[in-house]
Amino acid sequence: MASRHSATRSGFAALIGRPNVGKSTLLNRLVGERLAIISPKPQTTRHRILGVVTRPDGQVAIVDTPGIHQAKGALNKLMVNTALQAAAECDVVLFLIEAEGKSEDRLPEVGPGNRMVLERLKAIGKPTVLVVNKVDNVVKPLLLPLIDLYSKEFSFAEVMPISALKGDGVPQLLDLVVSLLPEGEAMYPSEVFTDQDERTLVAELVREQLLRHCHQEIPYSSAVVVEHFDESDREPKPGSKKKGPLAGLVRLEATIFVEREGQKAIVIGKRGAMLKTIGTDARKNIERLLGTHVFLSLRVKVEPDWSDSQNAIRKLGVGTHDS
Repeated sequence: MASRHSATRSGFAALIGRPNVGKSTLLNRLVGERLAIISPKPQTTRHRILGVVTRPDGQVAIVDTPGIHQAKGALNKLMVNTALQAAAECDVVLFLIEAEGKSEDRLPEVGPGNRMVLERLKAIGKPTVLVVNKVDNVVKPLLLPLIDLYSKEFSFAEVMPISALKGDGVPQLLDLVVSLLPEGEAMYPSEVFTDQDERTLVAELVREQLLRHCHQEIPYSSAVVVEHFDESDREPKPGSKKKGPLAGLVRLEATIFVEREGQKAIVIGKRGAMLKTIGTDARKNIERLLGTHVFLSLRVKVEPDWSDSQNAIRKLGVGTHDS
């Protein structure tokens, strides 16, 4: 549903919704790059992540935000405020819900969490698209009642069923978003696809492996800070024998912060096995990101109760990245 107007359009679109509805997967699909880390664990995204899509008819800067939930503790409150601030500052809001229902015996409903999000969006007052994600998970007769149910709760600009994982409906959603943006020139050079610096992306790729390999409590009590980013040998030296897609070397040193000594022991693992696994898997993804060989050194440090301390959150830079 692209606009027929010949003028170029440009603006910001915020991805808003409850935890684990697929916002980060959708961002990566729209941009065509792996900007946001993916995990089945809720509250994976901690700060705003900006992805830029440039087309002949316009440019949209898509802001992925932390999942909105009943926040307890300084970190969770910061995450929710970050999401709501992004919605207030953007031109268009994409409100993601998860299509659910394997049986026609169970009718869909608007849960208290999504009802809370809708109340916040009403107060913000921005054009909002209802994006029904994971449509492959719902029996077809339940999809229209689900859309009708939400449409009675909020005056949406449009409704778009999609599968962010498979890509179904995503090109049409991008067309719709561009058509809803104000007229204006591109905000970023055409080659830019994110405002995240490499140091931030590297830290997130390390944290992704923490989410993947560690126990339930560890990811929410951990943060990753890249202390040293040495790219003095990033460009291969003249006469170097290293060929192929990876050449040159970047040396990285990162610290994983946890809140208790017991958590530190879990992350390190028996004889350092867990930390080695985290580092090996993270390094592979970092090499793909940077396009070079990577030497990654990880250490683990205890910062007691950092996730409930405003000062510690600022010190570690968690959730403070602006888009």
